[in-house]
Amino acid sequence: MTFLELGLKLFLQLAVILASCRIVGWLGRRYLGQTQVVMEMIAGVLLGPSLFGLFWPEAQAWLFPKTLEVAAGGQTVQLMHPSMAVLSAISQIGLVLYMFIVGLEFNVGHLRSKLRSALLISAAGIVVPFLLGGALGLQLADRRDLFTEHVTAFSAVLYVGASMSITAFPMLARILFERGIAGTRMGTITLAAGSMDDAVAWCLLAVVLATLKSSPMLAVITIAGGALYCLVMATLGKRLFTGFERRYERESGLSVDSFTLVILAVMLCGLATDAIGIHAVFGGFVCGAVMPRGPFARAVQERAEMIVTTLLLPVFFVFSGLNTRIGLLNSRELLGLTALVMLLAIAGKGVACMLAARIGGETWRDSAAIGTLMNARGLMELIILNIGLQNGVITPTLFTIFILMAIVTTVMASPLYLWIAGRASAAVAVEGARANV
Repeated sequence: MTFLELGLKLFLQLAVILASCRIVGWLGRRYLGQTQVVMEMIAGVLLGPSLFGLFWPEAQAWLFPKTLEVAAGGQTVQLMHPSMAVLSAISQIGLVLYMFIVGLEFNVGHLRSKLRSALLISAAGIVVPFLLGGALGLQLADRRDLFTEHVTAFSAVLYVGASMSITAFPMLARILFERGIAGTRMGTITLAAGSMDDAVAWCLLAVVLATLKSSPMLAVITIAGGALYCLVMATLGKRLFTGFERRYERESGLSVDSFTLVILAVMLCGLATDAIGIHAVFGGFVCGAVMPRGPFARAVQERAEMIVTTLLLPVFFVFSGLNTRIGLLNSRELLGLTALVMLLAIAGKGVACMLAARIGGETWRDSAAIGTLMNARGLMELIILNIGLQNGVITPTLFTIFILMAIVTTVMASPLYLWIAGRASAAVAVEGARANV
């Protein structure tokens, strides 16, 4: 494949991705009450082999070719297709920049005042689903149709437990933003609990990868490195961004050079957390969270948000959807297992977080809303599942089962929240969010 052919295919792929996400998103918002981000996740699955590939396999394989056969040493070797590698790189950039925007929305003041509730919700959202998922992983560890041969029972327990414990942190943030409650007290508590849950889940994933590579030090480096990174960003990083803010005030606006420096800092932060074993999205989030609030942060957000949410992020959903094959669930046993996974996921995350929020002093309505939002797994679940598939932890069958669980729990979140909070309460929340900007 020549560079010209690769470029032409990329432009066509992006055109199809953007058009599909916008059309499916419009239908979901108009007729199902879903947010754009949830429908983009569904659009990604629809463009994969589960629908597009089912009815028009030749066209789907031509538009999104997964592998490329290369002759080497008299043998034919299958490699990832160059166009898929490009889409993967674009999706990673989009994730990091989007999490940086989420960090800019993070209200640290609310977190300080409601730290007890956030910690309780986070603990419940990790411990209960991890225990339920770990028990399920122990039962399924010997099944070679779900786990690869070199995965031990210990690794299976940790991986399934971590997958059950994950929260759709970026997707949760986008749902809160689209509903206008990202800056409210409840929105900040939910984001804080979700971020802590995902940090712990990534540490668990690091342990899984360490056991597969027979390197316990990998997990230690990941956990210690993550703590050190947060410390450095809260001190030196914050001072650096204060200098950026002063430059913004001197220039009476956000210049191209200043914006470039911010993007450079985000990329380096993503590189740092990726290098220590925590996904690059957390580097982006912490980078945004430590940035001084005010006109400078709002100007950066306005510049970055449009291109990230309309172009870069949808690419990730489609890239994940290409690995989802619902046709693999071709028996009653696998369908029953899928239903069980969904039941354990909802009980372990949604119900547990709701009860923890109530114990933390929230009203029953806010507790139910928090539990509903924490139960969404979407984007981060897709990330952890892709990592498990690429590292040979799980098979495409288990990947598909958990993808469906992620879709169901995420699709539930927005309409359930509206039903629990009520339209009037949602309107009040919008005004509260605007007041906190």
